[in-house]
Amino acid sequence: MNSVPPNPNSNSTAANAGGAAGSSAGAAANPSPTFSPLYQQIKALITQSLQSGEWKPGELIPSEVELANRFKVSQGTVRKAIDELAAENLVMRKQGKGTFVSTHHEARAHFRFLRLMPDEGVPHYPESKFIEVKRMRAPADVARLLDLKSGDAVIFIKRVQSFDGVPTIVEELWLPGVTFKGLTAERLVEYKGPMYGLFESEFGTRMIRATEKIRAVCAGAEDAALLHIDAATPLLASERVSFTYGDKPVELRRGLYSTERHHYHNELN
Repeated sequence: MNSVPPNPNSNSTAANAGGAAGSSAGAAANPSPTFSPLYQQIKALITQSLQSGEWKPGELIPSEVELANRFKVSQGTVRKAIDELAAENLVMRKQGKGTFVSTHHEARAHFRFLRLMPDEGVPHYPESKFIEVKRMRAPADVARLLDLKSGDAVIFIKRVQSFDGVPTIVEELWLPGVTFKGLTAERLVEYKGPMYGLFESEFGTRMIRATEKIRAVCAGAEDAALLHIDAATPLLASERVSFTYGDKPVELRRGLYSTERHHYHNELN
């Protein structure tokens, strides 16, 4: 079996934690600010394997029994760790098949980050028209949100997304130049799947969570022309920062949404 390095945020390895689990009195006598429950330590070790690429997106990971043997813990501890990873969309359980590494190529993953839904009909992925793709130096506000230095290389993308031929979204994206070295307008145009699928398969970067701000704005003349609407038409504006493993920001996306036929949909739980 492959070995996995210990969790650097823990004061013990998973195996040691397994042996110490029965010694609650000792743990209570020596409290540590870095202590975390055993299942969370196992979760961190599995996440390290996902981040290192030991199990690739879409691949089957070892069974709970195999992982329990690997980490020298109970199957129940592994199951609790995987429950949390599944809730965070890092892995996906398939009935009768096992647990797989989540991938942006899964049909249901397409709408995890796309929250604009049609008022009528079945949700579907929009068509993209790229207006501009260029390499540039990061403006100060972009650098701050992407945890870069002002002036570092970024890739800027502007596109219009249409549903059934109707322009609905104008987006501007900034990507770290080092992470996405080699990304070109030609590659974006020829790739027909979701953009996050391209980032995952060709640049080894998987978006696992995002923060988002939303506000109402009025369309400026340039964006109104791209969306085929009147200037000053109300739009929904979003600013989203997407993160990969280790809470590393890898995309800044600013979008303007026409809500004439669509609405922003979110589930709170």
